[in-house]
Amino acid sequence: MQDRDVIVVGAGFAGMYMLHTLRRLGLATTVIERGSGVGGTWYWNRYPGARCDVESMSYSYSFSEELQQEWVWPHRYATQPEILSYANHVADRFDLRRDIVFDTAVTAAEYDDSEKRWTISTGTGQAFRARYLVMATGCLSVPKVPDLPGLANFNGRVLHTADWPREGYDFTDQTVGLIGTGSSGIQSIPLIARQAKHLTVFQRTANYSIPAWNGPIPEKRESEIKSNYRALRQKSRASYAGDYADEYYVSILELSSEERTEQFEKRWQEGGFNYQYAFADAMVSEQANELAAEFVRNKIRAIVKDPQAAEILCPKDHPFGAKRLCVDTQYYETYNRDNVSLVDIKADPIIEITEGGLRTGQANYHFGVLVLATGFDAMTGALTKIDIRGRHGVLLRERWRDGPRAYLGVAVTEFPNMFVITGPGSPSVLANMILACEQHVEWIAQLIEHAEENALTEVEADREAQEQWARQVTESASKTLYVKANSWYLGANVPGKARVFMPYVDGFQVYSRTCDAIAKNGYPGFHLR
Repeated sequence: MQDRDVIVVGAGFAGMYMLHTLRRLGLATTVIERGSGVGGTWYWNRYPGARCDVESMSYSYSFSEELQQEWVWPHRYATQPEILSYANHVADRFDLRRDIVFDTAVTAAEYDDSEKRWTISTGTGQAFRARYLVMATGCLSVPKVPDLPGLANFNGRVLHTADWPREGYDFTDQTVGLIGTGSSGIQSIPLIARQAKHLTVFQRTANYSIPAWNGPIPEKRESEIKSNYRALRQKSRASYAGDYADEYYVSILELSSEERTEQFEKRWQEGGFNYQYAFADAMVSEQANELAAEFVRNKIRAIVKDPQAAEILCPKDHPFGAKRLCVDTQYYETYNRDNVSLVDIKADPIIEITEGGLRTGQANYHFGVLVLATGFDAMTGALTKIDIRGRHGVLLRERWRDGPRAYLGVAVTEFPNMFVITGPGSPSVLANMILACEQHVEWIAQLIEHAEENALTEVEADREAQEQWARQVTESASKTLYVKANSWYLGANVPGKARVFMPYVDGFQVYSRTCDAIAKNGYPGFHLR
């Protein structure tokens, strides 16, 4: 068994920065990673069209001025290969690999009350012991495979967007069925359609998508950002979503009809998330939200030539933005292709997967490749998958059976010296994830440094502080339209998972200030022993 000061689980962007930061504190740290390389979700998600939905010059580390000046992003929204290349560059530049154990999955972690140590077990038989355990397992890292009757009987190839073959897949001359029109489906469908002989998309829930208008970053634009990076990063940290895009906070209901149309069109032409975040009342007023939603629906109707297909693609069962907004390249235009069919499985549900395709209540469909773009067990899946036992052997997944509880989204009662990066109860997926990771890493490292300097053996979240924080997260969400959709924010995509809204919705800037105040005041809400 290897003794370390800190074990970090996961070598994505959170885990890599955590390692780099803890090294600077002089703490012996090992990162355990189940993949063969760094990058986290960008290591696994290799499906066609995989691309970040936050602009690349914002979705990048800010902790090193040299790094952000030297790296050149080819596109406004980076592709998966570009992001993975960046992750590997960071690992090499800061010599991180020597403290990362690859191809090793953590299977269990148990806290020893008497030793005040965590014992971490792995699938390879290696074991580690450490004073601190940091879970950098990511919010979107456990694929959700749907329970489809007959799936094991399918004679063709089954691919999941979150576990794509490293060598890729050639769809040339293939007949393809694809289930799921969330972000991964919306990104992959246009590229698969260009290759495949025929693509049939099976949609249960239509999602709102805004065009990315992606392309190379002009040299002048890159130069402007790099010369002003420090101020832009500060702007990001003071924003709702942790991005330096302009957030104008226009009130939809205060605009005239003409002004409203002008503003919607402006955001549509800008592309990306600012269509949602620029409007102060978009997520709190049903009337304002419906105006924003109908503008998008009318765009869909104008793009898709078949009126019946257009209406199937128009979301009508949840508010705009209540499910994660998608950012696309030529998604709706793809349904104008002769080799693409759309099936509404909400109106005609799937009965079973057959040997050569699938059967709905009204028809049989035949294809040789089945793509599952069915998403993740989000935010908690990677944590509950591991057998994590805290004080007196209490099991984390049992404690979270009725919904996750974590003080600030960082620490859990009865699990001393364990910290979660971008856990439930933090802004996480509602913010720029790399910035959210940086904020958590720096705050957790500061807390560990405080414990080391004051000879503390245990840092544990107070139960009442944890419950009060959970109530605050729930109450804040209940004042918005986020709770009006059966989204993965609520765990609604996983059968049997408790319906609890998991992200913190009051904004990255409010959350960050709250964390800073807690640190400044000596960490109220924590037992420091």
